[in-house]
Amino acid sequence: MAGKVFKTTEGRVLITGFILTGLLLLVIFFFIMTDTETAEVLSLVFLAHTFGGRAAGIGLCIMNEFGAFSTIAYNFYLEVLIVCYTYSVFVLTTKNYIKVHWLSRLMEKLAGKAASQKEKIMVYGWIGLFIFVMLPLPVTGPVVGVVIGYMLNLRLTRNFSAAGAGTLTAIIIWFFCFDYLEDRFHAIQYIFAAIVLALVLSYYKSIYNFFSALKSGSRD
Repeated sequence: MAGKVFKTTEGRVLITGFILTGLLLLVIFFFIMTDTETAEVLSLVFLAHTFGGRAAGIGLCIMNEFGAFSTIAYNFYLEVLIVCYTYSVFVLTTKNYIKVHWLSRLMEKLAGKAASQKEKIMVYGWIGLFIFVMLPLPVTGPVVGVVIGYMLNLRLTRNFSAAGAGTLTAIIIWFFCFDYLEDRFHAIQYIFAAIVLALVLSYYKSIYNFFSALKSGSRD
């Protein structure tokens, strides 16, 4: 069964996710050995992205003086990594290659979010998906974006190129907005704190449901 999975397009995307994760762990391990503060920041930024907080991740990098290229590249890398897992697991669950109860429930919720936005994007195709992923709204972003692309039967290259371009554009905009505020108003720490607070409040229920699903899944 595993051999069949990894021969599919989704399986290859999943393998890409594994490779990106391995490289990330190597980099974090390197900094644990050489610069623990940087390792902590890298790990915190990864956690922020895991729960949908790309703005929080970018803010953390700027506060720790990572520089423009490092901040943009690292945050984009994390978004690509997360999308590889989300897309592949969603499609493999939909096609019944993966049959895990709690994971299926999470993917159903993700499908519901995507389905509610699909009609708005369908009319505009690639550019619609690009704008959707780029916009800084609670339901937007590459995770939901690639699922919508799959529902619209977009080819993988078109789906991922739209999501990737939208994500990169959003990260660049966030970086220069935050950088502007940091240089002129020294207020980024307050804005960052507000973003983190809003993120926690917005995703509290989702985070709680995620761990509840894990618990109930382990009992099954």
